[in-house]
Amino acid sequence: MKDDRPLPTITPEILLRGYAMGIFPMAESRDDPSIHWVDPRRRGILPLDGFHISRSLRRRILRSGWQVRVNTDFAGVVQGCGDRAETWINAEIYALYMALHRAGFAHSLELWEGEALIGGVYGVTLGAAFFGESMFSRRTDASKVALAYAVHRLRAGGFTLFDTQFLTPHLATLGGLEIPRADYHRRLKAALAQTAAFDPAGYCPSSGEVAGSALGSGATSA
Repeated sequence: MKDDRPLPTITPEILLRGYAMGIFPMAESRDDPSIHWVDPRRRGILPLDGFHISRSLRRRILRSGWQVRVNTDFAGVVQGCGDRAETWINAEIYALYMALHRAGFAHSLELWEGEALIGGVYGVTLGAAFFGESMFSRRTDASKVALAYAVHRLRAGGFTLFDTQFLTPHLATLGGLEIPRADYHRRLKAALAQTAAFDPAGYCPSSGEVAGSALGSGATSA
């Protein structure tokens, strides 16, 4: 459900309060200066204990040779997510997420091929909730690989909720679910009462650990 009333100027603090209430901002397009709060009746989530890694994705993780980095080019990831014909990321939203990143509330997981940024995902963290904002891919399966590494990291850091906002066919193939708004708010309340770390101490998984982390919990043959 979208509230069509234009918002007053949003600050990073207001944005965080919105996430804690279960709502998030979007613009109609990159050129539309208006921002609206969104509160879907059906909410997309990616269960951290139910991420699906197919055999083909497992092979991609093991053989791609891509380097995984965290928070080394947050701006590049947000720009990559907005680099498409239609996007909800306008200039104000971009600035807000940059501010949250500087304050330690927004993070990026990036895939690199040499010196080229080829994919990634970014989101906002509060308590043990990760609000996944967007992802992009410049190589086949790059966004899926980024999600696999993100899910593994969130589990290691003690997160309990991966909010994807909406459920897309792409996310559904990876184990994404759609739940009623009331159920989402219950899960959000529980997650906000806990603590988690996006960069847990000593965390440095191998590609094999990430590739094998979902085997037996939904791995498919595709």
